[in-house]
Amino acid sequence: MREEQAAVATPEQMASTRELARLVEVAVDGLPELYRVVFMLREVQQLSTEDTASCLELSEEAVKVRLHRAKGMLREALVSRVDAAAGEAFPFLGERCDRIVARVMAALGSRGAPPP
Repeated sequence: MREEQAAVATPEQMASTRELARLVEVAVDGLPELYRVVFMLREVQQLSTEDTASCLELSEEAVKVRLHRAKGMLREALVSRVDAAAGEAFPFLGERCDRIVARVMAALGSRGAPPP
């Protein structure tokens, strides 16, 4: 039963996945063209290094270097977006705060008083 539950994504999970995909797409779109093309061919289209090199009339080494640099640029772009949004990710305010405090207090209460 747990496997079935894990296989079905919640609306929140689906929204999160869509948002993550959008962030990656924006980051890929922001790459300089020479890196974006290599990234798209290798990672999205799943072409081999040899096929990518042939398509772009590059050496295989150049394809590897460009892919490595593209991934580094994407990592930096995504990390900066995450850093910028981190403070907003878990706002500890109002109703949400009240729910969390109530759960913690209920859990503590169900354990009983600590021994003296």
